[in-house]
Amino acid sequence: MSEARPPLPPFTEETAIQKIRAAEDAWNSRDPERVSLAYTVDSRWRNRSEIFQGRPDIVEFLTRKWNRELDYRLIKELWAYTVNRIAVRFAYEYHDDSGNWFRAYGNENWEFDENGLMRRRHASINDLPIRESDRKFHWDRSRPRPADHPGLTDLGL
Repeated sequence: MSEARPPLPPFTEETAIQKIRAAEDAWNSRDPERVSLAYTVDSRWRNRSEIFQGRPDIVEFLTRKWNRELDYRLIKELWAYTVNRIAVRFAYEYHDDSGNWFRAYGNENWEFDENGLMRRRHASINDLPIRESDRKFHWDRSRPRPADHPGLTDLGL
């Protein structure tokens, strides 16, 4: 039996937003093991052009990602939800090892099992080079995004 990961389906607008914020906080930790625990052991992912399945592959993917995307900061926002699915739009900022800054924009479609674990994640993402002076995500990266930090809509993204 899987460990429950509240909030559980069926989702309301409030619980969908709670689920999204929990995911944002976990991803901003940049801890692949911690993040992987929100997914079923056989979770299926499509991330850009990569397709893979299972927690070990999730950990491997996220390790590579955060070794490449430095000073990563992410904001997620609710787009839509149903009983056990949530659609999210997001943006994140990072720089590469040469100091070039980027803002990535994307959409994710999530499907959850009855225990609140994500069994499917489909992500479409585009990267836009930005100047460091154009960054909008400035909170202390060792902490989650502060509650009073503007979201994507407030930032005009």
